[in-house]
Amino acid sequence: MMLRLAAALILFALPLRAEVEIKEVTSPGGITAWLVEEHELPFTALEIRFKGGTSVDQPGKRGAVNLMTGLIEEGAGDLDAQGFATARDDLAATFSFRANTDAVGVSARFLSENRDQAVALLRSALVEPRFDTDALERVRGQVLSGLASDAKDPNALAGRAFDAAAFGDHPYGTPGDGTVESVTALTRDDIVAAHKGALARDRIYVSAVGDITAADLGTLLDRLLGDLPATGAEMPGQAEYRLDGGVTVVEFPTPQAVIAFGHEGITRDDPDFFAAYILNEVLGGGRFGARLMTEVREKRGLTYGIGTYLVPMDHAELYMGRFASGNAVVGQAIDIVKAEWAKAATEGITAEELAATKTYLTGSYPLRFDGNGPIADILVGMQMEDLPIDYPVTRNAKIEAVTLEDIKRVAARVLKPEALHFVVVGQPDGVASDG
Repeated sequence: MMLRLAAALILFALPLRAEVEIKEVTSPGGITAWLVEEHELPFTALEIRFKGGTSVDQPGKRGAVNLMTGLIEEGAGDLDAQGFATARDDLAATFSFRANTDAVGVSARFLSENRDQAVALLRSALVEPRFDTDALERVRGQVLSGLASDAKDPNALAGRAFDAAAFGDHPYGTPGDGTVESVTALTRDDIVAAHKGALARDRIYVSAVGDITAADLGTLLDRLLGDLPATGAEMPGQAEYRLDGGVTVVEFPTPQAVIAFGHEGITRDDPDFFAAYILNEVLGGGRFGARLMTEVREKRGLTYGIGTYLVPMDHAELYMGRFASGNAVVGQAIDIVKAEWAKAATEGITAEELAATKTYLTGSYPLRFDGNGPIADILVGMQMEDLPIDYPVTRNAKIEAVTLEDIKRVAARVLKPEALHFVVVGQPDGVASDG
C-alpha cells in the first residue's frame, strides 16, 4: 500500500519534491511498519512505540516501567553503561528511550554504512538490557531527584491533583514516574518484570524514513524485534472520570497560582473530532487571537498565557486547559473562562473565526513534515491512533469540510461549562475548595 503526498509537504530539509511514497511493509515474521524511502541522504530515522506505557505498571509497582525505560541503554549484552555509550557514539548513532502514559517510545537515527551494527546494538538494548545494580541505583536517584523537584513545582502539582481527583485508583490517577515510596521500593526483579510486560511484540508500532528499502526494513524488523516476548502485560480498563464541576485549592506558597482545568473530552475516532479540534483552536488553542487569550490576557492582563487542548488517551478522554495568574485575580480569571466556555457552548463561533482557523490549520500542517525524524514520528503516531495511511492527504480536506453548523452542534455537545473543574495551586484570594 502506498500514498502519494502533495508537493506542498516539506520533506527531509531538502528542496520540495513532487511526491513521496508511504509504503506499508510487513516483515517475514509478521511485524508491520510504515516506510518512506529517501535515498539522497545516507541515514535512516526509525521510530518504535510499544502501546501500554506506564499504564501497565503492576499494582504496588508504580514507576517500574518509567525506571525500566531509563535503564534500557545503561548497559546491554556484554557492554556496561559506559561501553554501550562508547559503542553507540563510535557508530555516530543516536538512541532515545522514553515512557509516557500510553506508550514506551524508542527513537533511533543511524548512518547507512553503520546500519547493521547500529541495529545490533539497539537490539541488545531492547532484548538484553543488563539492569546492573550500579546503573539501577544511579537512575533511581535521578528519578527520585525529579520527584523531589516536582513536589516543589506548582505546574506538576496542579496536573497531579487534577489526575488524582479525576481518575482515582486507575493508573491515570497517579504519576507514571511513581512516588518516592514506590520508586524506592522497586527491585531489580520488578524492573525485569516491567521490561517483559511493556516491551512485547503484540503492541509494536514502527515507522522508518530514510535510506532503506522495504526488503531491508523487513529484515531489520525481525532482527531487531523478533526476539521480544510475544505478549506483554494486560492493558488497564477504561478510566472512569470522577470529577464534577467546581474548584479544588491546593495550598502552596507562590505569588503566581497555577490553574489546571477541564472536563471529559472526545475520542480521536469520533466523527466530530475535527469540528471539536477547530472549536478548541478558536476558544483556547494558545495562539494570540484565541478567545481565552484575548479575554484573559489581552483585555484584562490576568495571565501571560492560557491554552486549552483535547487529550484523547487510550482509556479516557479529557478537554483540558491551563494558565497561571496572580493570587489576587484567580477568581476573576476563572469566571471569565467559565463565561467564554458557556458562550461558545451556546453560540459556537463566527464565520470569520472559522475561515481564519481553517487557513492556519491547513497551512501549518505541511510544515510538520520537515525532516526524516519528524516524518517518522508523525507516521508512527498515525498508526497508534488507527488513522489511515492516506491521512496526510485527506486531513486538510476534513478540516475544510467542517461547517459553522457542525461547530455549533459539536460545541453544544462537547463544551460543558457546568462540568468544568479548576485545580488551583497557590494561595488565591477569595477562592476556596467547594467540593
